[in-house]
Amino acid sequence: MAVKTANVTARIQPEIKEHAEAILEKLGIPVSVFIDMAYRQVIMRDGVPFSLEIPSTLTTRDALSKEEFDTIMQTGLAQAKADDSLAMDDAFNQLKAEI
Repeated sequence: MAVKTANVTARIQPEIKEHAEAILEKLGIPVSVFIDMAYRQVIMRDGVPFSLEIPSTLTTRDALSKEEFDTIMQTGLAQAKADDSLAMDDAFNQLKAEI
């Protein structure tokens, strides 16, 4: 016997949709499977399966240890060498979306 299914409709910003779907595609997870997984986690946890807190402050250089700062710098250098970067406008748009 075939399993019944239901549709889910949601309106989100196109950039958010495209970015998330690109990541899911890299992982080989269809959007419908991800939505099903998310819903199942809500049921299993009887709530949202991740923290919904707003940090009181943003992490600054002063809050990082030398090792943490060096790791961030090394990652940036590796990305620059691999030409894995964003245009300035894209980077700021991404930051704005995270805030």
